[in-house]
Amino acid sequence: MLNNILRYLFFMLVVNPMVLIVIGLNVRRRQLLPKSGPAVVVANHNSHLDALTLMTLFGLRRLKDVHPVAAADYFLRSPTSAWFSTKILGIIPLDRSPKARSGDPLAPVCDALDNGKILILFPEGSRGEPEQLEEFRTGVAHIAKRYPDVPMTPVFMHGLGKVLPRGEGLLVPFFCDVFVGESFKWTNDRKTFMATLRESVESLSAECPRPDWD
Repeated sequence: MLNNILRYLFFMLVVNPMVLIVIGLNVRRRQLLPKSGPAVVVANHNSHLDALTLMTLFGLRRLKDVHPVAAADYFLRSPTSAWFSTKILGIIPLDRSPKARSGDPLAPVCDALDNGKILILFPEGSRGEPEQLEEFRTGVAHIAKRYPDVPMTPVFMHGLGKVLPRGEGLLVPFFCDVFVGESFKWTNDRKTFMATLRESVESLSAECPRPDWD
């Protein structure tokens, strides 16, 4: 209960004001975001702000049901980091270590979906260069195959890589765009599914105006 209150206060007093004041956020088709879970939001990844920004789009009332999926080896490096990441940010840790292969590394993800959560996934894995779309990894296809009826909502974000790029610790005020696409489901074939996902995100990217600084 206390962790839920602290999480709510962190987003209300820190994250939401930061997104509203520091980031000039322009969201296209917000209504296409899932209203309830189980559901998966699949987005490109250029900044530590990506997950926080997406989470604010669901509002404080739905915050308890929205969880980013993130690498356990990065976010659980210390007891303090592990507590803040899981209890306040609400991440679902994904174990990428070799020892995880003997078990089911997707078990925490499956538990969350079984409990009706909305997950945020970044198929590029780690953050790439600002505003560059990297190759998508197939982990999201394994999740979609296990949950063929769960909708996958594609999202393309532009500008957050400029606000807080990889390796930087200071925020730079900048206008950012978020484009939400129509959801789709498992296509009964991994190759087709990944192609559909890639095409969906690239189509959203094509909607974004590219100023001279890009």
